[in-house]
Parts: sequence; structure tokens; C-alpha cells
Amino acid sequence: MAVFTGAGVAIVTPFKENGDVDYEKFAELVEFQIKNGTDAIIVCGTTGEASTLTHEEHLAVIKYCVDQTAGRVPVVAGTGSNCTQTAVYLSQEAEKSGADAVLLVTPYYNKATQDGLYRHFKTIADAIKIPAILYNVPGRTGCNLLPETVVRLCSEVENIVGVKEASGNISQVAKLMALAEGKVDLYSGNDDQIVPLLSLGGKGVISVLSNVAPKETHEICSKFFAGDVAGSCALQLKALDLYNALFCEVNPIPVKKALNLMGKGAGSLRMPLTDMEEANVPKLEKAMKEFGIL
Repeated sequence: MAVFTGAGVAIVTPFKENGDVDYEKFAELVEFQIKNGTDAIIVCGTTGEASTLTHEEHLAVIKYCVDQTAGRVPVVAGTGSNCTQTAVYLSQEAEKSGADAVLLVTPYYNKATQDGLYRHFKTIADAIKIPAILYNVPGRTGCNLLPETVVRLCSEVENIVGVKEASGNISQVAKLMALAEGKVDLYSGNDDQIVPLLSLGGKGVISVLSNVAPKETHEICSKFFAGDVAGSCALQLKALDLYNALFCEVNPIPVKKALNLMGKGAGSLRMPLTDMEEANVPKLEKAMKEFGIL
């Protein structure tokens, strides 16, 4: 059984003015997501600025998310690292905190071989009992997890169950699913490719868009699964301008600005990320108003 089916939000981590994690606002964001139909919460991923959290903060945010969610939807904890032993530690601690699964990004900067990637992910998964979802985002990591390696991992390692595919390469994803033989749970890592990946057999999306439009992102998936492909596609296309605005600067800069414009109090970002450039704010506001969330 898949960890979740539908729309999982790659949730932001809100910060106070002094840079501390704002747990009160985080709780409000979790409740906003659950109220609007989000199918899972993915905490401490790229969008959650995990790379600038200390290990203590990282684990505290995971634990808080698990407690706040209280079993209403699955919690998937981002615990990947370019250091295998660090990823093992974070994954084991996330499991102890009650996370339903972990999300493991490909090791960034190291540029491991495919065999190195296999050993890296197998070592982490063997150290825990909860499911693991791989995360392929070569644009950010400089490392591409090939279809053959994904299928090998999902076939040979019992608790590696799927992949968040954010390569943007539909041909690569098609090859993956042709090789998968039902052994790989596929999640779109790009909000502008949800419907295409669902059509290839995907289980859903791990979404940035869902931070600001959880109901609509959920409906893109639910309509597709209900057989209303035209309705799902229409929502996908309606969200395109908003998606483009949310990625006019590196994620999560725009989505945090969007949440702040909505009055959600996501706060600022941690360096080296900086606030959205003023020239891009009107573009974001326009897209949000046209989509009906501002």
C-alpha cells in the first residue's frame, strides 16, 4: 500500500523575526492544510528549508509536525543528506518521533555513481523499518537517479517504496514506469506535471503549490482518480501561471512570500536565501488574484 495517494504538501517552515522556528504559525499551517483536504504532509524538505536547520531543529520540527497532525494524515519526514551516516541518524530519529515515512533526496555535491546511490539508499533504508521514498531532483543536487536504479532499489529493498520525480524529464519517467512492473510508487515533484505523471501511473504529487492552494491541488489528483481527467487537466492548466510565479525565483522564496501575502505568517527565510525581489512581487500577486487565493 502506498504511503499516501493524492496531494502531499511540501510544507514550509515558518520563522520568527529573530530567526527561530515559529511553532505557533507552523501549527496553523498544518491545520490549514488538513482542513483543505491535503492527503499528506511532507516536513523538512527543500521547501521546509531543511538545509539551514540544525539537526536539533530539524528533528524538533518533525516531532512537532507528527504531534500536531495526530494521525489525521501521514507525515513524511525529509531526512536525506549527502552524508550517508547523517541520513541514517536523521531517519532513525524521525522514525522514533512517529513519522510514517521518510523522503530521501539524492546526495548533493558528491555526485555519486549509480552504484553509490544504490548503496547509500539501501544503507539508510536498512537502518529503519518505516517506508522510504526516494527524491530525484537533479536540478538542485547535480545528481540524476536513473530509472534502472530506482527499480532496483524498490525491488531489492523491502521498505523503499517509491520516488518523488522532479527531473522534469517525462521520457525518463515513462521509462521508469515501463520498467517498474508495479513496484514503484511514483509522485510528481513538479506541480506543472501532476496530470502527466498521474497518466503514467503516478500516485500523486509532493507539492509546493499546495502550500497556498491545498484544496485545488488535492482536486487535481482526486478528479483524475475519479475518472474526470478533463476536469483534472483543466485545474492543472488553470494553476500554470501561479506555478510559474511560485518558481520565478528559487523555491521556497516565492511560496513564503505568497503565504505572507495571504496573512499566514510564514516569516522570512534563512540565508543564503533572501526575500523576494520587489520587481517580482506584482507578478506573484497578479497570479494569486487570478487564481482566486488573494
